[in-house]
Amino acid sequence: MITTTKHDDWLFEQLKDANFAAEFLNAASEDDDPKTYLAALRKVVDARGGMASTAEKAQLSRETLYRTLSSRGNPTIKTLNAVLKATGLKFGITAH
Repeated sequence: MITTTKHDDWLFEQLKDANFAAEFLNAASEDDDPKTYLAALRKVVDARGGMASTAEKAQLSRETLYRTLSSRGNPTIKTLNAVLKATGLKFGITAH
């Protein structure tokens, strides 16, 4: 019998790895639509501790974090940096 894993379940497990999560976010940042990055960051947050834990570590309310990572979110650099740090990641800049 062949067993299969749903894509979302597989992705959730992969995003627990910091290097995979970083590459996932780097790939999302290539899209011109900021909603893509926010959706990807929300998946990372879910996999790397969840919304409540990440909000606490980032010193944000849970409601603020949900709003920030929604499709209508417009986070500041300070907020993004705090969320990334709370998930064990950080910004990096490279030449292209």
